[in-house]
Amino acid sequence: MSFELSPIDKAKFVAAKQATQYVQDGMKVGLGTGSTAAWLVKCLGEMVEKDGLKIKGVPTSTRTAELARDVGIDVISLDEAKWLDLTIDGTDEYDGNLNLIKGGGGALLQEKIVATASDQMIVIADASKQVETLGHFPLPIEVIPFGWQTTKTLVEETLISMDVLGRQVSLRMNGDAPYYTDEGNHILDLHLNRIGNSRQFSLVINQIPGVVENGLFIDICDIVVIGYGDGRVKVRDINAGSVEESRIEFVETDNLFADLND
Repeated sequence: MSFELSPIDKAKFVAAKQATQYVQDGMKVGLGTGSTAAWLVKCLGEMVEKDGLKIKGVPTSTRTAELARDVGIDVISLDEAKWLDLTIDGTDEYDGNLNLIKGGGGALLQEKIVATASDQMIVIADASKQVETLGHFPLPIEVIPFGWQTTKTLVEETLISMDVLGRQVSLRMNGDAPYYTDEGNHILDLHLNRIGNSRQFSLVINQIPGVVENGLFIDICDIVVIGYGDGRVKVRDINAGSVEESRIEFVETDNLFADLND
């Protein structure tokens, strides 16, 4: 049975496919979480099956771990790996300096730990994720459940003195109950609209008791691979100062990717 990808899924797929070119035999690779990262895991699984690629994958969430095992990737923990050659992950937003907002899927803590334990971080995204200034996407912060309402109040008070346009803070829910991360914590989503100084914001918000980590990834991403619905791929390397464009041709037919949906 054939199927047809939507333009947004084509964009995610070609970005993921392009990013697999950075993965080599014997590497220890951090595997991101989210719909775009799921395309990457599927692509790597296909390489494991068809090309005999041998890698160790360190997942950033339980659902990524399950998917990686399903497609035949050898999964190990970060403690086993100790240090990674590469992490490839998606993003909710990125700016011109390749600073990111991540955590829309709730895995920001593990994602940040894995990304910073890597020689290189590559972000894969569709073109809609680029912004002039971070903050349009709600910024997630992970907080411990104990006294979370007090933590929320402290966050709200702190926002008054910060360079942001919005100050609404909401507890992320899972149906009628609070959402729990893999580490057993809650997430507060900060609806800021614009973050004037993301570096300062990250430092200040992490000083609040009860806050474990925030979703701002500052000076962590090295390369962003941007996919487009027509198959074009743009690769921007912040360290080399280069931008390269190419195109990935693919046939829409029954294959490994037919069961991947957002």
